[in-house]
Amino acid sequence: MDQRAAERSYGIPQEHLTPTIGWSLPALRRWWNAVKGEVAPWWRDYSKEAYNTGLDALARALKNWAESRSGRRAGGRAVGFPRFKSRRRSIPSVRFTTGTIRVEPDRRHVVLPRLGRLRLHESARKLARRLQAGTARILSATVRRHGHRWYVSFTCHVERAHRTPARPDATVGVDLGVKHERTFTCTTCSLVLDRDVNAARNLAALAATVAGSGPETLNGRGADHKTPPTGPVAVKRPPGTATADKTGTVPPQGGTSDHELIPAS
Repeated sequence: MDQRAAERSYGIPQEHLTPTIGWSLPALRRWWNAVKGEVAPWWRDYSKEAYNTGLDALARALKNWAESRSGRRAGGRAVGFPRFKSRRRSIPSVRFTTGTIRVEPDRRHVVLPRLGRLRLHESARKLARRLQAGTARILSATVRRHGHRWYVSFTCHVERAHRTPARPDATVGVDLGVKHERTFTCTTCSLVLDRDVNAARNLAALAATVAGSGPETLNGRGADHKTPPTGPVAVKRPPGTATADKTGTVPPQGGTSDHELIPAS
């Protein structure tokens, strides 16, 4: 877009501007197939799914940015224009949608295109059982590195058995809340109020009655008597207030010795 805008500022006619490229995945694939021999002559050394994964992520990012810019995207957060991410700052991942993707009979190995036979850290017995029973079909496999490990996840189409309820005649009640008669009408004075407002006024009147009834005020704002703790509690006594049969505070320094101090000769 910036290139075409710059060309327009130079006075280049519309028919001579740089051709536009569609942002959909099929359009990006067509563009890549047309220029890959020139811009990436080494493309045969790697799986085509690696390039397809990048093009799919680019197509989704451009779609999110265009919808966010036009206000069609849900959510209040704006989506910025896609930026280049280096391999050191992104999570390496590739998605295989074509080729040989299967789980080996030992349920400890999988076969992926261009990668061959890989051993799993965990058993794939649950997936293998569904594949053998014909109730699941693998659509794609995504390989991703997290930390120092590589993970593979499968996208499958699973046919689940239709379950019948054990008690089809049982009745279940669901509380949907109050949807009708949201107003309260007093039969005495014909006052009409919303039910929530009426309930709030009743609670406020009840709180005022309880708060002004005497002892409840102290209980609500803090009791005037504290619960005595269990067992004896040490109380600090002022000096000289001990009883005759109990020791009070420590006497002044020097009063605990009966020896006279003799000056050194």
